[in-house]
Amino acid sequence: MTLSEFDREYSKHFRVVCGCDEAGRGPLAGDVFAAAVVFDDNTVIEGINDSKKLTEKKREQLFDEIKQKALFWSIKTASVEEIENLNILNAAMLAMKRAIEDLAVVPDICLIDGNKPPVVDVKTEAVVKGDAKSQSIAAASILAKVARDRYMLMLSKQYPQYQFEKHKGYGTKLHYQMIDEYGPCEIHRPSFLKKYYAKLSEHQQKNG
Repeated sequence: MTLSEFDREYSKHFRVVCGCDEAGRGPLAGDVFAAAVVFDDNTVIEGINDSKKLTEKKREQLFDEIKQKALFWSIKTASVEEIENLNILNAAMLAMKRAIEDLAVVPDICLIDGNKPPVVDVKTEAVVKGDAKSQSIAAASILAKVARDRYMLMLSKQYPQYQFEKHKGYGTKLHYQMIDEYGPCEIHRPSFLKKYYAKLSEHQQKNG
């Protein structure tokens, strides 16, 4: 079954089918993003897949095509402060809820990537590995990922010392080196650095 056929099965029972996914749960810095997408039954976008399986260039191309061909789409975020207050899972749920509620149409069903849907006033269904099964979920994953990457590129200009353009805030060796050198800044997620600092402290005590 193709990704568009997967969604078409739901269209037999629900008039407006929405796909929703998030991006940026793992990084040490920056907001978490989510997108929601609604296509009509006849729209098939070639090459669409889980955003993690696509090259950056391909994601960029599909980003524009998805926005042109979708009936409705929305991209929303939850801030670093909200991540710290709510925890990353709940902040990702909040971003997805915002994306769904921001659509110019009320979906009859929202297909959510993963095993836990956000709490919204419409019917939801969690689809494990949904970004490899559903065209609308895969499209949402691409919108969220590209929007977040662009946001991290923007932050790289504000905070050039961290080289966000290279690692997009993820916990790479380079990123940890930059944190060691400059310390964290206000867009870092303190809760994500706790384990790292605990390990560092332990290492220093052992070798002190």
